[in-house]
Amino acid sequence: MRIATWNINSIRTRHARAIDWMLREDVDVVAFQEIKCKPEQFPYEAFQDAGYEVVLHGLNQWNGVAIAARHPIEDVEIGFPGQPGFLKGHEGTDVPIEARAIGATVEGLRLWSLYVPNGRSLDDPHYLYKLDWLATLTADVREWLAAQPELPLALMGDFNIAPLDSDVGDPSLVPGLSTHISPPEREAFAALEAAGLTDVVRPIRPEGYTYWDYKQLRFPRNEGLRIDFILGSQAFADRVVDASIHREERKGDGPSDHVPVVVDLDLGISDDDDRPMIF
Repeated sequence: MRIATWNINSIRTRHARAIDWMLREDVDVVAFQEIKCKPEQFPYEAFQDAGYEVVLHGLNQWNGVAIAARHPIEDVEIGFPGQPGFLKGHEGTDVPIEARAIGATVEGLRLWSLYVPNGRSLDDPHYLYKLDWLATLTADVREWLAAQPELPLALMGDFNIAPLDSDVGDPSLVPGLSTHISPPEREAFAALEAAGLTDVVRPIRPEGYTYWDYKQLRFPRNEGLRIDFILGSQAFADRVVDASIHREERKGDGPSDHVPVVVDLDLGISDDDDRPMIF
């Protein structure tokens, strides 16, 4: 099974490009982030015609997450337990919960599409929200894996953190002044790994960025960031046989500023399945 994560930066703008890539690369499941649409605005028909079922969580023109799969999607969960909300200047217990997390089970794999808050700046309330969001998610991961140690779990998406110095090629990020590389953010990422997850791509593809800003010729200069990840439990990691970062998808007309990150899994099942034929 081939599984991918991709911050698509508007599914309505890029759905044709996304589907073309999914079919060309024979991808079974894609976790999308920043779909930037409500459910009634999503291009379901195009995905269905290509053989994909879709579940999503989108509230407006910001954020939004989805999972598209060529296999049945089961046990859909909108948001994780205790997920913090955010609205600048808003206080109280009724803070809006943003469309940043959706979970589902596909072929026995528990998959989450996650769009971690950006943080904006180190002195912005969004930064503290980001850390709280990650801490709550980490606590949930610990509970999930304590209850089901053999659960093949994967958190996939745009984490908005570059955990290693080698993940940073963008000169606009300055240690001590910029989000994405601050010690608390990197510690939050490490806490997720300590909760029982591992970056299943890096051992196979140790180098490569997944995001390049549209500004300042960042892509031609290869001044990017590695901020999109697939973090898997041991039971998930044991099934991974290959991984790739599809840098070429940052090229061409109207690309997203992120590229797909892909893993291939051996589930021990026959390739002779009941997928619909695409002509």
